[in-house]
Amino acid sequence: MMNKEYEKLKKAYECIREKTDFVPEVALILGSGLGALADEIEAEAIVDYKEIEGFPQSTVPGHKGRFVFGRIGDVKTVIMQGRVHYYEGYAMSDVVLPTRLMGMMGAKVLFLTNAAGGCNPDYDAGDFMLIRDQIMAFVPNPLIGPNMEELGTRFPDMSDLYSESLRELIKKTAGRLGTGLKEGVYVQFTGPSFETPAEIRMASMLGGDAVGMSTAVEAVAGHHMGMQVCGISCISNKAAGLSETPLTHEEVQETADRVAPYFRELVKESIREIGKTL
Repeated sequence: MMNKEYEKLKKAYECIREKTDFVPEVALILGSGLGALADEIEAEAIVDYKEIEGFPQSTVPGHKGRFVFGRIGDVKTVIMQGRVHYYEGYAMSDVVLPTRLMGMMGAKVLFLTNAAGGCNPDYDAGDFMLIRDQIMAFVPNPLIGPNMEELGTRFPDMSDLYSESLRELIKKTAGRLGTGLKEGVYVQFTGPSFETPAEIRMASMLGGDAVGMSTAVEAVAGHHMGMQVCGISCISNKAAGLSETPLTHEEVQETADRVAPYFRELVKESIREIGKTL
């Protein structure tokens, strides 16, 4: 008997294939403030999430909610313009359904971006952090439940979750562009409330450098099905206890918007370089 979540995934895939036969090499998930990147490429196809059977709908301001299919340089890319978060009330299997769907379409690389709070005191709003590793202990693992054998093994190894080779490539790209790039550990909390100062101290003690409400579960789901994973966080604010002012979604959006042109350039150039390795 087919796993019901896999059956749902297959139906979503069939919906996509009725609308486009585009086979991506790279899957790119755009975080807060980065949605405009998808508007900068010549789209070969656009599919709204609401057109896909069983697909979860993003309810976060600034997230358009659609797949954009096109090329970044010569690299065939599917861009997720607006992601789904666990705090929106969806089952974790729905949160990672888009990631799995892009892998099923053919993507070999999953490129994750997000806006994150800096819990490393050396990080300032507007910094970029290449994700070296992650801590996902505070949200349910997306692989809980019957394993989808069609996608991957029951107990996947996570030693090189964020591909070392892709990280080196992105660092070289940032150096060539003259873009400052830190490297650190991302911690995912559930949200939607921002973290307390005590939780930020805990994250720092555990080795975290940035905190957010997405990304880690998507990384695990993508890696499980054999995709190479890389990710960059835009540090949108100093986390609770490190800033004098209360945290707001508007502050996150403002910072992300301010540095978005540099972030978009780094992401696009990195994807062009990644394409040379595929």
